This record gives sequence, C-alpha cells and structure tokens, in this order.
Amino acid sequence: MTTVEAPRISPVPDEVRDAVLDIARRSRVASRVLAGATRATKDAALLAMARALVDATPQIVAANALDLERGRAAGTSAGLLDRLELDPGRIAAIAEALRELAALPDPVGEVVRGSTLPNGLQLRQLRVPMGVVGMIYEARPNVTVDAAGLALKSGNAAILRGGSAAAESNTVIVAVLGAALENVGLPADAVQSIDAHGRAGAVALMHARGLVDLLIPRGGADLIQTVVREATVPVVETGVGNCHVYVDATADPAVALPILLNSKTQRVGVCNAAETLLVHVDAAEAFLPSALAALHAAGVVVHGDARTAALAGEVPVVPATDVDWATEYLSLDLAVRVVDSIDAAIEHIRTWTSSHTEAIVTRDLAASERFVAELDSAAIMVNASTRFTDGGQLGLGAEIGISTQKMHARGPMGLAELTTTKWVVHGQGQIRP
Repeated sequence: MTTVEAPRISPVPDEVRDAVLDIARRSRVASRVLAGATRATKDAALLAMARALVDATPQIVAANALDLERGRAAGTSAGLLDRLELDPGRIAAIAEALRELAALPDPVGEVVRGSTLPNGLQLRQLRVPMGVVGMIYEARPNVTVDAAGLALKSGNAAILRGGSAAAESNTVIVAVLGAALENVGLPADAVQSIDAHGRAGAVALMHARGLVDLLIPRGGADLIQTVVREATVPVVETGVGNCHVYVDATADPAVALPILLNSKTQRVGVCNAAETLLVHVDAAEAFLPSALAALHAAGVVVHGDARTAALAGEVPVVPATDVDWATEYLSLDLAVRVVDSIDAAIEHIRTWTSSHTEAIVTRDLAASERFVAELDSAAIMVNASTRFTDGGQLGLGAEIGISTQKMHARGPMGLAELTTTKWVVHGQGQIRP
C-alpha cells in the first residue's frame, strides 16, 4: 500500500496551547473520579446521557442542519454528508447504543490472568482505565457520543476534536452530555471538546504528553498520518478502509450478489464499505454481467479492467488504473478486476489493502482457509459482508474506531481496548533473595 505523506503542521499559538493544556488538566482530574466510579454509577450516567440526547433532539437536529448547509455550500461529497447528518431516527439509534453499552460488563477490575508463585506471592493482572483518551475525527457527530460513552464505561475521561464540519452539532451534543453527567454526580469535565481551538488545538492535543494517555485519530489518510507522525502522546492508529470483496471460482452467485451490494451500497461513506471487487476468471462470466447491472442500477460507477469491461454489456465502465486500486472512494464508485486465481486475488489485496477488512465468497473450504491464513488485515469475512466490521455488529457495543495496527488493539475498538493493565502482587512479607 502507498504511504500518504501528510502536510507539515504549523506552530501552535501560546494561547491555544495553554487553553488545551488547561482542558487536559481538568480531564485528568475528572479521570480520577471516573476511575473510582462503580459500574452502577457509570451505567446510570450512560442512561442519563441517552435520555438527554433524545430530549434534546430538536436542538441537535437544528444545529446539525447548520453543519449540513455549510457542508453543501462547500461542495462536500454525498458520502461525507451522509456521515454528518443527524435526524431523529439516528439520534434515537445513538441513544440506544448508549443503553446497550450500559448493559455490557464493566471491563475495569477484570482479572486478565493470575497465579501463585512457589514463594507464595499471589499475582493478578487487572484491567484499569487508560486515564485521559483523546479523539481526533472528522464530520461524524455520532462519534462524539460513541467516544464519550465508551470512555465513560471504561473509566476514562474524553477530550474530543470533531472538526469544523460538525462544529455546531458537536457543541450541542457535548453540552447535553456534560449536563447529564452532572445530574448523576459525575464531573462534566469527563467529556470535553477542543473544537473551539481549531486545528491548532488538535496539534496541542497531540503534544500534551503526560496529560493525554491515548490519542485515537479517526478519519481520512491525511488526518491519520499527520497524527501518527506528529503526536508525542501514545497513538492507536486507525486506518482508512480500502476493503475488498473476492468472489472465488466456486462462489454461489445468489450468495455473492447480496454480499457485494450490501458491502458497497448499504452505506457508502463508512470505512467498512467495499471499494474493490475481485472476481475469479472461472466465475466471471456467470457472475459479472448480472452483478455489474445490479451495481449500475444502484447508482454505482464501475472502474474496471479490460476483462470486466468485456462482460459489462450496456453498463458503462471507466478504465481502472492503479489510482483506483489504491482509492478509498467513500462514494458510489467501485473498482472491479477479474483475476486468474486465488493467488492473484491475494497478491492484489496484499499490494493495495489498507489492512482493514477483506471478504471472500466461496464454497471451497480450502480456499477460505487460505484467504484467512494468508491475508493480514484486521478483519476477514468468509461469506459475509464487509459491513460487519463494526463494534456494535460484533457485540462490542459502540466502537471508538477500527485499529489497523498490531499493538495493543486491532480491529473494532470497544471497552477492553480502552483499558490497560496493572499488576497487583500480594505477599506475606516475602523479600527477593
């Protein structure tokens, strides 16, 4: 995969740095309160936050309309506008996700492992909160709620930078969540925003070493690479979603087509939407003509190789280039390629993947096992849509992002991924010889 070189960032004005550091210090104080909070208290707060969001639906929708109006005027793509939009149904779903989060087990205090040594020392490795978790993301006000809820349940304070595209929505949402926290006796500083300080504030957050325990970027390649390169605080790298669907030689077209359409068209502006379709040459003639017609009917623009174009019939095909294989479209566009073998499919994916999610549709057990074993993405789907790479869909509750790195957390990041561990050793006076 080609590495994106993000632009260098500008120095941070002193007044912005001081303001963000003050927010971080208040978050640190709030995190100590949350670390000692019981599950009952945290769950009550989550339920209060859910009620408050539903009650504030008119205000949130009105603020969101301003963000959408500004986005349309700026020429924001349909996929990104879809990410940005909040309506009463989506707000109700976001609130329901908080209720589901309250029903999940509390990870804090879980014994990861334990033993008794020959000298009598009793060991336990316990899950404990990270402390202060920062999030930098773009144009997704639902992430504001997801991040706040996950941080709270795992005993962390959250500092959020949601970007200018969702500034009006996030301002109202953070205020609503803060008031709900105070109503159950928790500090409003447990959820804070630095949006008022713009991009310079985001840079200050990246440099708040000693105050921010974990920083998670979630958005486009430029944003993620800027944070990874510039941050001096610990970062979990989330990745863009250049996701693939491979239709193997033995695939049942009646199974493959719904998986493809769901992966590509169910919601295009999300990281787990498919961006490339690979079809084994032995399945191409039976599958591609109807698949391309269905994609075209759904509004998808096909960017295909010569063999795809030859099977497209009346469906227009834009000649594909390396740019298409590398692109996370986040739109109704799909790159399509006919491959000679599963080896060729695996090699293509290895070359162009962002290591997010890959799917294989096959009736051949050996082929599925090879696909799973030989590809190293965070999630592999066998005869299922790429859209299942999601914390809620996998039973983790809301997610804070999809990690494509290999250290600490990988794939959907739920509650456990927002904790670290602490060793607790009990003795009866033992000393080291």
